Amino acid sequence: MKKRILIINTGGTLSSVNSEQGLSPGLSSREILEEIRMVSKSLELETEDFCSLDSANIFPDDWAALAVRIGQVCMSYEGIVIIHGTDTLAYTASMLSFMLQNVPVPVVLTGSQLSISHPVADAMENCRCAIHMAASGCAGVFVAFNRKVMLGCRISKVRSMSFDAFESTNYPNVAEISSLGLHIRKELLPRKKGVFRVQPQYSDKVFLLKLYPGIDPAILGTLRNQGYQGVYIEGFGLGGMPFVKHDFASAVREAVEEGMTVLAGSQCPYEGSNLSVYETGLLALKGGVLQGFDMTAEAAVTKLMWVLGQTGKPEEIRDYFQIELVREVQIP
Repeated sequence: MKKRILIINTGGTLSSVNSEQGLSPGLSSREILEEIRMVSKSLELETEDFCSLDSANIFPDDWAALAVRIGQVCMSYEGIVIIHGTDTLAYTASMLSFMLQNVPVPVVLTGSQLSISHPVADAMENCRCAIHMAASGCAGVFVAFNRKVMLGCRISKVRSMSFDAFESTNYPNVAEISSLGLHIRKELLPRKKGVFRVQPQYSDKVFLLKLYPGIDPAILGTLRNQGYQGVYIEGFGLGGMPFVKHDFASAVREAVEEGMTVLAGSQCPYEGSNLSVYETGLLALKGGVLQGFDMTAEAAVTKLMWVLGQTGKPEEIRDYFQIELVREVQIP
């Protein structure tokens, strides 16, 4: 009996067609299916259209609706493939990793740098990889791109035009395609920690702030006055914040005392943060900052949004950031 795989189309470059306004999503899931049947004859493929958007136009409410939809249908399929634009794919993959706690089947996001209708596109190869990962029986949220499979909560888009657009940051690739086929490293897969639950609640009052020399600490008060509940700060090096001239560390402490959740990481994409090394980090820790360690910015922002959607209690929020949920972080 053939394994059933559902392909959910959200739009993006893979489904794009030329228009007077430039490339925009235009192919339906049925049209995409006609293109990819040849690479999956051993599987039973079904499709549905969730939306048809450039991923720059996909927002948190779309993540929540997509998670709910996956929860409704996942028990009827051996795996699910999501076609998605590349620009915000890392955010969607990260958030679905949190919203789909202990998902029982593979959920694999993919996209392309060229439309599937283009004769030299990467779309077909990415779809092939995604479909066969979805049929693998390895549960979790993943991204398939350029002959590799990565954990959904560990990826970032690092190239704007190359076919090798994504990297798994601070975590090995879960699977790769070679002349030996699709090789999956099962020891890297997410660990099931309970029953499957869709938890789509989130807070959209989260801000991403990248420090630069001379930044005015008053920005934190402005964010608080505008109703923001949390901020993820990309600090310098190991996560440090200035405290001379422009005393950002004190501003952070005041924001925490006023009820804002402040999560801090590094602007460096590799190796992560450690605020306990330098005075610039220790002052922030003493002020109540939570550490992002080696999370990607996409995972840090979406985890913060998701956690604040689950609880508003400071002690519970802190607990969430002292554990890894879906292998999104390695805590020393």
